[in-house]
Amino acid sequence: MWKTMEVVAVAVLVIGILGFGPSSVNGDTDPNDVSALVAMYSGLNSPSQLTKWSSSGGDPCGQSWKGITCSGSRVTQIQLSGLGLSGNVGYQLTSMTSVTNFDISNNNLGNQITYQLPPNLQQLNLAGNGFNGGIPYSISQMTSLQYLNLGHNQLNGQLNDVFGQLSALSTLDLSFNAFTGNLPESFSSLSSMGSMYLQNNQFTGTINVLANLPLNNLNVANNQFNGWIPAQLKNINLQTGGNSWSSGPAPPPPPGTPPVSGGTHKKSGGSNNPSSGGGGAGGGKNSGIGGAAVAGIVISILVVGAVVVFFIMKRRSRRSSTDVEKLDNQPFTPLASHEVQELKSVQTSSTIDTKTYETSASINLRPPPFDRNKSFDEEDLSRKPVVPKKVHIAPVNAVSYSIADLQMATDSFSTETLIGEGSIGRVYRAQFDDGKVLAVKKINSSAIPNHLSEDFMDTVSDISRLRHPNITELVGYCSEFGQHLLVYEFLKSGSLHDFLHLSDEYSKPLTWNSRVKIALGSARALEYLHEVCSPSVIHKNLKSANILLDTELNPRLSDSGLASFVSDADQALNHNAGSGYSAPEVAMSGQYTINSDVYSFGVVMLELLTGRKPFDSSRPRTEQSLVRWATPQLHDIDALSKMVDPALKGLYPVKSLSRFADVIALCVQPEPEFRPPMSEVVQALVRLVQRANMSKRTLGTDQGSSRHLDNPETQDDYMA
Repeated sequence: MWKTMEVVAVAVLVIGILGFGPSSVNGDTDPNDVSALVAMYSGLNSPSQLTKWSSSGGDPCGQSWKGITCSGSRVTQIQLSGLGLSGNVGYQLTSMTSVTNFDISNNNLGNQITYQLPPNLQQLNLAGNGFNGGIPYSISQMTSLQYLNLGHNQLNGQLNDVFGQLSALSTLDLSFNAFTGNLPESFSSLSSMGSMYLQNNQFTGTINVLANLPLNNLNVANNQFNGWIPAQLKNINLQTGGNSWSSGPAPPPPPGTPPVSGGTHKKSGGSNNPSSGGGGAGGGKNSGIGGAAVAGIVISILVVGAVVVFFIMKRRSRRSSTDVEKLDNQPFTPLASHEVQELKSVQTSSTIDTKTYETSASINLRPPPFDRNKSFDEEDLSRKPVVPKKVHIAPVNAVSYSIADLQMATDSFSTETLIGEGSIGRVYRAQFDDGKVLAVKKINSSAIPNHLSEDFMDTVSDISRLRHPNITELVGYCSEFGQHLLVYEFLKSGSLHDFLHLSDEYSKPLTWNSRVKIALGSARALEYLHEVCSPSVIHKNLKSANILLDTELNPRLSDSGLASFVSDADQALNHNAGSGYSAPEVAMSGQYTINSDVYSFGVVMLELLTGRKPFDSSRPRTEQSLVRWATPQLHDIDALSKMVDPALKGLYPVKSLSRFADVIALCVQPEPEFRPPMSEVVQALVRLVQRANMSKRTLGTDQGSSRHLDNPETQDDYMA
C-alpha cells in the first residue's frame, strides 16, 4: 500500500510540474513582446546570426530565440552582445515593460541611440556601437536603472542633465566618447553611485559635483578638467591623469559649507584599516577585545545622543506645530524652500562657470522639489520669527524694462503697433530710441491672477534660459503695477502661417527646400524642449502662427515655456478647440504631453505639404479637417501628388515628397504611444535632406532646366 501511495504522489508531483511550469513551455509569449522583437529583427536587417528569430512572428520564449530570456510569458532579458549586428532596434521596445537587462554592446549599430528603449531596465549596455549624438531623454525616466554603459562610442556635445531621477544607478560608464562641457548638476543626485568612468572625453570645469557621491572607483583621466580635486575623493580608487588640475592648497570653502567628512565614501576591502595589512593570527585576540570595548563606548554615546535628540525634537515640534500647519496649507512653495535654495547656490557658486551656466542647453529649468525632511539647520532657518519676502534671482541674460519704456516704444500699445494676438496676450512692435526694434507680448491679466503674479518671475527665469537657434530669444521682461510683459527679438518676415495662408500675388511662395528647412528647424526646436531640457518643456500651443521666420527663412519657435500661464483644460477647451492642431487625446482628456506636441508638429508638416489650413470650414465637409482628409492618402503616391500645395507648381522631388509624407503619417497617428520622439523625427528629416543633396550631386543640373525660371533655390528643389 505504501508503494502505491508513493507512485500516486510521484504522479501528482509530475502533473503539478507540467501544469504549473513556465508558460513559455506552452509557447504563450506576450503579444506585445513578440511584436517588438519582430520589429527589432526587421530593423536589424533580419540577420542570420539571430537564430530562431523570425520576421513573421513566433514564440520567442517557447522557441528559445537567441539572446532572449523569459519569465513566464514575458521577455525579461535581451542579450545580443558582439554579434556584428547593424541597422536599428526598431521603435516598439517601450512596450517591453518586463525587460530588465538590455545588452546590445559591441555591434555596428551606429547612428543615434534610439529614444524607444524598455522603460523598466536595471541594466543597459550600449557600449562599442559607434553611436553618435547625445543621450536620449528616455534614459532619465528609468528610475530602476542600476548599470549604464555607453562607453566606447562617438557620443558628443554637452552631457544632458538627465540623471536627476537615477538614484539607483551604481555604475556609469561614459568613457571613450567625445562629451564636452561641464559635468551636469544632476550628477549630485546619483546617491548610489559606486563606480564612474568618464575617462577619455573632453569634459571641462571642475569635478566638485562628484564630491559627495559614495564612490569606490572614479576615472576622470584624459579630459580637460581643472580646479582642485575634492578632498572627499582622495581616499578612493581614483585616476586623474591627463587633466589641468590646479596646484597648491585648495581655497577655503564658501561660508556655510559643511566640513569634509571622512565617512562620506564607501571604502573597499578594509584597505583603510591600519591593521588590515599586517597583524597575523597572534594579534587577532587583542584586536577583538579592543574592538568590543570601542563598540560599547560608541553604542553608549549613540544611545545618549538619541535620547537628547528625541527630547529636543519633541520640544521643538510642540513649539512649531502651528507653523508647520500653516506651511502645509499654503497653495504654493513655502518661502523657506527658496531660502534653502539660495543658501545652496551660495555654497556652489565658486564652482560654477558663469558663462557656461548662462548659455548651457542642458540647464535644469526647474528648481528641485522642496524636501519636507529637512535637517535641523534648515528647520532653524525656516522658523525665524520674521520671514523675509520672497526673493527672485534676475533672469539670465534678460533686461528689466519699465512700463514707461515699453509704452514709449509701442506708442502706448496702440493698434498701429499691434502685430498679433495669441492665446495669452497681444504682441506689439516696439521701436526704441536707439533704433532697436523688438516684439513685446503683453500677458492678459486673466492668464496671471494676482495670487500667481510672484510666479511670473520664476517663469521668466525659466524662459530666459532656453537657448536654441530655432527658438525665439527672450530679450527682456517687465513686471510693474500688476502688468506682466515679455520682450522678444523681432522677426519682420512674419510667421509660417502668414507665408502659407496670407500670401498675395506679389509675394513669392515657399519653395520645397524652404519648407523642408522650416520643418527641420522646427523639429530641432521641439527636440530641444522635449529631450534636452530637464524637466521636459511641453509647448502645448504648436501651430504655424507660432513659427516665426527670419530673413533667410530659418524658423524660430515662439511661445516656448509659456504653457504654465494657461491650464491644460483651458488651453484645450478655449484656445485649440476646432483649430485642427489638437491631438485626439487632448480633446478627450484636456491633458497635454510630449506626444501631443508631436501630433501638432505633424499637422504643421501637413500645412507645409498641402498649403491648406488645419481646419477650413469653407471647404467641402469631407475636406474641412486636414488630418482626416490627408491621412488616408499619405502612402498613395498618385493621391499624394494631387495633395501638394499648388503654389509649388510641381517643382518638387517626388522621393523627397514621399519621405516627407512618411514622417507626417508617423506623427499624426491617433495613438500617442506610437508617435515617434522628436529626436527620431529630426533624424528622418536630416536623412531626407542628405539624400536630396546626394541626388543633386549625382544627377547634375541637366534635367528640367526649362522649368526653373530664375530662382536657383527652385532649381535645387526640382533637382533634389
